[in-house]
Amino acid sequence: MANYKEIVTKAIIGKGKKHFTTTSTVTPEVNPTTILGCWVINHTFSGHSENNSIVIEGSYDVNIWYSYDNNTKTSVIVKTFSYDDELNIKLKNPSNASDIIVRALTAPNVSKAEAVGTTVNLKVEKEMGAEIVGDAKVRVSVEEDYDDYDEDDNIEINEDY
Repeated sequence: MANYKEIVTKAIIGKGKKHFTTTSTVTPEVNPTTILGCWVINHTFSGHSENNSIVIEGSYDVNIWYSYDNNTKTSVIVKTFSYDDELNIKLKNPSNASDIIVRALTAPNVSKAEAVGTTVNLKVEKEMGAEIVGDAKVRVSVEEDYDDYDEDDNIEINEDY
């Protein structure tokens, strides 16, 4: 007859991911003619639990390189964007949650940037993931059908094994 033991350990008790798309408008000091380049840098974020979901708070800088004055001059705009994104993760027992690990599965990237009149319209996409770490119990079967031995016992080792 086997006995059972419970092992309490930390494990991932919930995880999820979500794709986010954000549209924004930036107004430069001069009217843009053409967008020459656009990139995202300095992405920082953190997550916390709120109302049975994970709220990811973060920010990133968008650099927009554009031409103006009928494509005779260029300039760069640097704009910081902040976000609060919500990620729903279902847990059987939310009270077991102890740590939240948030990762950028796909870093923020400008998928579309266009000059429209006096503004620049941006479409930024990113994919975020979160894992919730908490206490978990594992039940294992333990057989107590073994012989106890002392370190002083002479044990023969078959080296040809």
